Amino acid sequence: MSKSSSSLPASHETSAAVTPGKGVSYVEANEGDVGQRLDNYLMRVLKTVPKSHVYRVVRKGEVRVNGKRAKPETRLALGDRVRIPPLHMEDKPVRATPSHSLQQFITDAILFEDKDILIVNKPAGVAVHGGSGLAFGVIEALRAARPELTELELVHRLDRDTSGVLLIAKRRAALRELHAAFREREMTKRYLALVCGRWELGSKRIELPLLTNQKQGGERMVRVHPDGVSALSIFVPQQKFGKLATLMAIEIGTGRTHQIRVHAAYAGHPVAGDEKYGDKSGNEALREYGLKRMFLHAHTLEFARPGTGEPFSITAPLSDELNSVLANLKKVSTRRNKQEL
Repeated sequence: MSKSSSSLPASHETSAAVTPGKGVSYVEANEGDVGQRLDNYLMRVLKTVPKSHVYRVVRKGEVRVNGKRAKPETRLALGDRVRIPPLHMEDKPVRATPSHSLQQFITDAILFEDKDILIVNKPAGVAVHGGSGLAFGVIEALRAARPELTELELVHRLDRDTSGVLLIAKRRAALRELHAAFREREMTKRYLALVCGRWELGSKRIELPLLTNQKQGGERMVRVHPDGVSALSIFVPQQKFGKLATLMAIEIGTGRTHQIRVHAAYAGHPVAGDEKYGDKSGNEALREYGLKRMFLHAHTLEFARPGTGEPFSITAPLSDELNSVLANLKKVSTRRNKQEL
């Protein structure tokens, strides 16, 4: 016999959008929800509730999956029963829309698109999603610009000041496959970074655990610590600019918060322009060469296409701004080499 909604203590919903109210709601995960993180799932079905409130009720244990407390990163399985607590209407924010200029800025940055995925060369300075004082990010701009794509979801994240390849799923079925590829480390992620100083360590494999601390004001700081989670970065020097800086290619085997930035700083060569983990004097010196932002760029992403399994590779070119910095460094480096001959 099928369950009757009248036997539940409050309303029973499918995974369509839930309207906040005074009663408890029970929502059942369907096929399109399998593998999605609980926090992302809640923000999708509770479209009118602020993200801060969603995270608060999860932390307090008011959201339960199959009767048990669950963490934001809990991934849903088919048929999971999610308890959603009373969320009063006063929590509903005034609806707003990303500006047309932001929508255009992001759509102009699209590198590739098919029926399953959309790939953006994310500009530096734009967050991947709203939050932490920012109303909108890449995903909100794309949803506003392309309202017909009702299942757009981020596959991974990049720091606000990092540019480069950002992968977005257009269908939840594709999202599940791509998330699985990330978890199984079946994606190859390569970055380009300018680091301070002359790198003399050759090709260097840095495998050090990272621990994230939440500082006052919500600022996240990450440090190498034995109690942290495993993190692997492989640094390969590409071009040296005297003693001032070195261009590095970096492949990461994991995708931890601020991973490359912390590993580079630990090696004694912080990422150029990094104001959180970087070298103040090194950053100041590189400003003379036109560096106005952190020089960290997600350059290449390789993975199997959802549905087909075919190998796929995409590269995001460096911005004119970063290419100009390299050109200025090369000019000075070449001139100094000639003078030393």
